[in-house]
Amino acid sequence: MNIVLLRTLPTGEAWKIDDVRQVVHLVRHVNIQVGDPLKVGILNQARYLTEVICIEPTCIWVKPLIQHAIPAKIPVTLIVALPRPKVLRRLVMDSVTLGVEKLVLLHSYRVDKSYWQSPFLNQLEDYVQLGLEQAGDVFAPDIVLEKRFKPFVEDSLAVWTKDAPTFVGHPYSEHSMPIAWNQPCQLVIGTEGGFIPYEIDLMQKNGCQIMTLGNRILRTETAIAVLLARLFS
Repeated sequence: MNIVLLRTLPTGEAWKIDDVRQVVHLVRHVNIQVGDPLKVGILNQARYLTEVICIEPTCIWVKPLIQHAIPAKIPVTLIVALPRPKVLRRLVMDSVTLGVEKLVLLHSYRVDKSYWQSPFLNQLEDYVQLGLEQAGDVFAPDIVLEKRFKPFVEDSLAVWTKDAPTFVGHPYSEHSMPIAWNQPCQLVIGTEGGFIPYEIDLMQKNGCQIMTLGNRILRTETAIAVLLARLFS
């Protein structure tokens, strides 16, 4: 945890941190003391440097000192075929930590339909908060669930691609993914089994560029980190 993220702006000159997880982490792992500086963010608002003024068994009181700059997002809409539930938590946290502006979780042929009934989907806000706390960020990306592949590609992705390019990660393409693109774009990543030929053809017909990182098949969360680092270096 590199910032304590509060859901709403506290009132008064002293701010109360009473989330059990946050308090336990600060006391047990950070060994926070009165007088220590502490970074505190207000979700989707601002980030501050504060000073710890009181530590109680169930809460910590801080006093805001100055407002801090917020890490910039990278201008990418990340579109990922919905992964296995146990991977979803890491994927969302890592994507938020890396700074994506928007995250789309998409159905595709190789996505098991049972994944859409996973209770993990009800915990997305928690995963987003953990990712923001890791990065020291306060602005949550938009997260969209798209359960129909063809309508999404034809009605949404085709429109977005007119304004900014869409790169599809696919190990069997003959074209290499750009390096240091550093401009707005969409990035599409499939399941660990990849997209089927029909899906690749549909995206290509709607303006997407099919690109490869090489012939090694990467785990979804690994591919996301590698591709974002390559495009925004």
